[in-house]
This record gives sequence, structure tokens and C-alpha cells, in this order.
Amino acid sequence: MDSTYSIAEARDALTGLVHRVEEGEPIQLTRRGRPVAVLISVAEYQRLKAPVESRSFGSALDAWRLRCGESVLHGDEFDALRDAAPGRSAADF
Repeated sequence: MDSTYSIAEARDALTGLVHRVEEGEPIQLTRRGRPVAVLISVAEYQRLKAPVESRSFGSALDAWRLRCGESVLHGDEFDALRDAAPGRSAADF
């Protein structure tokens, strides 16, 4: 984390720090040189507080499909990329 302020420094510069946080920059706060807190934007806080189900791969894939549309990706595009080898034997594990 690049931006680190003591609590006293943060108190004196709070307005500017809030603007930076709103732009997506996290700010670390220290007390006696030790990290004690991080200022983050409301959007980042809400993302972190979201239920685990909404952060799953499936939900991320669904959101991507909604944003990009199904026409962006076709299964045949991956045929040339897939390895035709059968893979490892279960005995290899």
C-alpha cells in the first residue's frame, strides 16, 4: 500500500484523503508506526461485504455474459487451444 498516514496526519488531511479514497486509492492509517486501519471507498467496502455466493466464479461468469453478451465467445474458438492428449492417469496422483 503506497499511501500511509499516521492517525494525526490523516486527521489534518482528512478531506483530501477522502477524495483520494473516492477515486479508488486505499489509505493505510498507522498508530505509533504500526498499521491499524485502512480507508477504502464505499464501493470497495460493499464489494468486500457482498455475500460469498455473489463472489463465486459462476456469478462472475454470469455477470460477464450479461455485460459482453453470448456472441462474444463461441465454443469452437477453443477447439484449437485444447490439448488433445487424454491427460494423466489417476495412478500419477
